[in-house]
Amino acid sequence: MITTPFTRRSVLVQGSLVAGGLVAGLASRAAAEANSRVVLIRDPKAVGADGTINARVVADMLDAAVARLLDEQDPLAAWKRLVAPTDTVGVKSNEWKHLPTPAGLETAIRVRLADAGVKAERVAVADRAVLKNPVFSAATALINVRPLRTHNWSGLGTLIKNYVMFVPDPWSYHANACEPLGAIWHLPHVKGKTRLNVLVMLTPQFHSTGPHHFSRAYTWAYGGLLVSRDPVAADTVGAAIIQAKRRQHFGEERPIAPPPHHIRFADTTYGLGVSSLERIELVRLGWGENALV
Repeated sequence: MITTPFTRRSVLVQGSLVAGGLVAGLASRAAAEANSRVVLIRDPKAVGADGTINARVVADMLDAAVARLLDEQDPLAAWKRLVAPTDTVGVKSNEWKHLPTPAGLETAIRVRLADAGVKAERVAVADRAVLKNPVFSAATALINVRPLRTHNWSGLGTLIKNYVMFVPDPWSYHANACEPLGAIWHLPHVKGKTRLNVLVMLTPQFHSTGPHHFSRAYTWAYGGLLVSRDPVAADTVGAAIIQAKRRQHFGEERPIAPPPHHIRFADTTYGLGVSSLERIELVRLGWGENALV
């Protein structure tokens, strides 16, 4: 079990945790850029007219995206490059009741992990309970999957923000529109373990009103997934899509508020990936209509 009391204060006081991550991140910036491919895959059949998610279509989309991400013809060959039978895999999902990670997508990931030889008892899918989950405590690999949505504190609920449950005091990372979120990725039980990031763009939320972060009226059937080894790059593309949708919907430039600058800080301060669209290799698969990026 994870017993070390990681807090924002301990990260700042101990210094070496983040400073070491910064040095490593900055030193490997060229490598990060080389790995900052993002696959955008869309299918109009992924979301039904009533908002129901088509699990079979989404599973096929995931297969195609992962294969293209790693330049493999066979999706299983790609998954076998991501994980080995000896891995213990934590799938960091998101269970927020209004817009959770679709169960069908979680199942598709479990199936592919099993196909790659990872035994079921060495796989767990969790969100808020990750710090108490023995599989996550022993994890050698993480898969990060969550829907993209606007958020009253961080501007956007992103892949970077999805790891906030890896600390016992997530509220400590809310300062300055959640600027410090990237520090979490340098904690020992997280650092270097993420093999795949899936930003769910099936029915993303582009605007919210009120205190609860959610407005069904501001979701739409985009029918997409963004898949990458680089969480910052995937979040950057996702943010561009959300901003374009806001421009389209409101008929004017309506910036995301607060600005989701934790994405940029994840690059420039924490060295986690690439936050400039110009330095991201965006690969498009499938349905192209109104892609917004």
